[in-house]
Amino acid sequence: MALNVIMMGPPGAGKGTQALLFAEKCGLPKISTGDILREAVSERTPLGLKAKAVIDSGELVDDVTMIGIVRERLLKADVAEGFVLDGFPRTVSQAKALDGIVEELKRDSLIIVAIEVPDEDLLRRMTTRRVCQGCGRNADPAEAKLSSCPKCGGDFSQRTDDNIQVIKERLKVYARDTEPLLDYYNGRQTFCLIDGTQSPGRVSEMLLEAIKAVSSTDSATRTEPGQRVERE
Repeated sequence: MALNVIMMGPPGAGKGTQALLFAEKCGLPKISTGDILREAVSERTPLGLKAKAVIDSGELVDDVTMIGIVRERLLKADVAEGFVLDGFPRTVSQAKALDGIVEELKRDSLIIVAIEVPDEDLLRRMTTRRVCQGCGRNADPAEAKLSSCPKCGGDFSQRTDDNIQVIKERLKVYARDTEPLLDYYNGRQTFCLIDGTQSPGRVSEMLLEAIKAVSSTDSATRTEPGQRVERE
């Protein structure tokens, strides 16, 4: 059974890190919206060229184009055993379109993982985090006193958008646009909530346990794309 995972969470929750760790552990491609946009543009597909024109104009890529690019990516051979989606879907309309793609391509059920972290913790994390200018990784707590990355030697520095005003606005946008996805997915047998306040290692362990539990659910009890069931 393929593992088709959607990784969700607010800015600063660690979903990108956890998506990468899980994908590497399971040998699955990690698919982010940024990555597939760049791929589509570099491959000069019709949708990629359309997206490039939009990006070059300074606008955001529209849902129809983005959904088409995601569909193209899920047709590639490397997703036969599954995938980890990071950053898509962002809205309920995108989620409904993704359900349609999964059904059309006859893929196994989507497993949705939502990492939960309170806003006050997110604010603390993002206003104190430092990022390596070389490899792009976040400094972990053990590297708090280091000025450079022990893995690549790049300088650690704070991101320019990691200030409290920008962070609060990003969280507001997430709550408005993305949190309704939790209502859309909640109730599915394959929906998992993970406590993101734990250490990154513990979050990884809980994530693996949760995905293992829901992926072993008998196919007869799984929800169909778009179907909701009530929890007891």
